[in-house]
Amino acid sequence: MDFELSEKMTTILDLVTTFIDNEVIPLEGELLHGDPATLDAAVRRAQDKVRQMELWAPNHPVELGGQGLTMVEHGLLSEALGRTPLGHLVFGSQAPDAGNIEILHRHATEEQTERFLRPLVEGRVRSCFSMTEPMTAGSNPVLLETTAVKDGDDYVINGQKWFTSSADGAAFAIVMAVTDPDAPPHQRASMIIVPTDTPGFELVRNVSVMGHAGSGHASHAEVIYRHCRVPQRNLLGAEGAGFAIAQERLGPGRIHHCMRWLGIASRALALMCERANERVVAVDGSTLADRQVIQHWAAELDTEIRGARLLTLHAAWMIDRYGAKAARDEIAGIKFSVANTMLKTVDTAIQVHGALGVTDDTVLAHWYRHERAARIYDGADEVHKTSLGKRVLGRHRPKG
Repeated sequence: MDFELSEKMTTILDLVTTFIDNEVIPLEGELLHGDPATLDAAVRRAQDKVRQMELWAPNHPVELGGQGLTMVEHGLLSEALGRTPLGHLVFGSQAPDAGNIEILHRHATEEQTERFLRPLVEGRVRSCFSMTEPMTAGSNPVLLETTAVKDGDDYVINGQKWFTSSADGAAFAIVMAVTDPDAPPHQRASMIIVPTDTPGFELVRNVSVMGHAGSGHASHAEVIYRHCRVPQRNLLGAEGAGFAIAQERLGPGRIHHCMRWLGIASRALALMCERANERVVAVDGSTLADRQVIQHWAAELDTEIRGARLLTLHAAWMIDRYGAKAARDEIAGIKFSVANTMLKTVDTAIQVHGALGVTDDTVLAHWYRHERAARIYDGADEVHKTSLGKRVLGRHRPKG
């Protein structure tokens, strides 16, 4: 394995890191305390600068205006952008748009490419991904209840979704719905593109998460599809391929998430160390950094983050070299281990900050609220541990 970067990628990461430090992290005050309209205007100005640097949507294929990155390079970029909640948004690589672009790039027809994909890549519209349902297990998408029934040349969609990420203000949704209830479980559902101005698409509410109901790209909406009629040409990929496309989207997506979490963890550790070095705790002028317990925390977290980073880069290398299916053990392992490393780092950083840590005067409380879901979405920890554990045990089962 060789994780040495090309000269081009080294230059990109240097440019991105400098821009994040100088232009994006200073916007966090508006995110935490400011007016949403003021933040949106500031983000748009930053996005214009990114376009001028020719780094807009760098994670996308070259033919779509991106940099054509490998999975390892994509992961390293996600880490750099993940150091601030605004990083991916400013560079046009935010979820769920990034994942939607990936599956549209692979499966969209020419008409779908021109109508939905190109405006999305260019940042002229936003999209949402509508799979999770309140009454079915989110970790098992073969249990979906939302249906799409053929009627003439159309599909008529009925069902209830929630945690439809970024639905507030999105131009279209990619919806997973059952098109053939009698098919084998993994071939029952399909992906269908639904413009959000279609009659029957009803955004009920932005779900409040830990006391904060997000808006715009930061929202998680409850959506009702009530006799929502779209043409059958809006089918994405083959009918019945919804589960396969979802897995195709989620596997590499876990690399993006994990490297973003490592960006969060590395900055949280840096904030913790800065606080420990400046916080005087005794009349002799000693600081938190002089306390052995803080030194142990710093050592443990630094080691865990470096280990998690190597695990994630190895999984990305496996995907590049052998494909996502061959890397399923590595992907399952990083999904729960990196999420827990990130959350442990944020929690410890809050502890070292004391009362300041639970306020919104730093970005730590924002991460504590918004990233707790890392152990749930894209498969709960327990699901990944169970699937990985079964395979590990199976490899050691006596033959015969």
